[in-house]
Amino acid sequence: MNETIKNLTSRKSCRSFKDNHIDKEILDSIVAAGLNAPSGMNRQTPLFVVVTDDDMVAKLSKMNAAVMGADSDPFYGAKDMIIVLAKKEGTYIYDGSLAMGNLLNAAWSADVGAIWIHRAKEVFESEEGKVLLKEWGITDDVEGIGFCMLGYTKDEKAKTDIKDGRVFYV
Repeated sequence: MNETIKNLTSRKSCRSFKDNHIDKEILDSIVAAGLNAPSGMNRQTPLFVVVTDDDMVAKLSKMNAAVMGADSDPFYGAKDMIIVLAKKEGTYIYDGSLAMGNLLNAAWSADVGAIWIHRAKEVFESEEGKVLLKEWGITDDVEGIGFCMLGYTKDEKAKTDIKDGRVFYV
């Protein structure tokens, strides 16, 4: 089995991160994987916001938690994130989802833990979220696809069973 297939079939979400940031070179390579994700008609609708500032990560964590009515950290203590947004054109939700998948798989292949956290749509539809987008220079009509939380794993990577009955050969 080649390395790509090994990475794709062994990747798992990380819910326990060490308290340090990812090396910039590795972070840049993960972003490159997202940028190279397939997109419908090559529209390349996904946009990526890389957040490594501890205060901004904390702020976004609180905003995300508020969406679900919680006060816990929905980001599991991850120090870095890549927010995937997408311009509302054509197949943008699928494009953004493929980009997120590439980010998650690239992180795994670089020995970086990652997890897709939802509620980006709601966070960036809020007034506070719209202000952040404007501050970041994002003026396009975009929708939040997800938060790709990144960090070095604190605990052993979880093993999960693959459910049976999901493949049909015709």
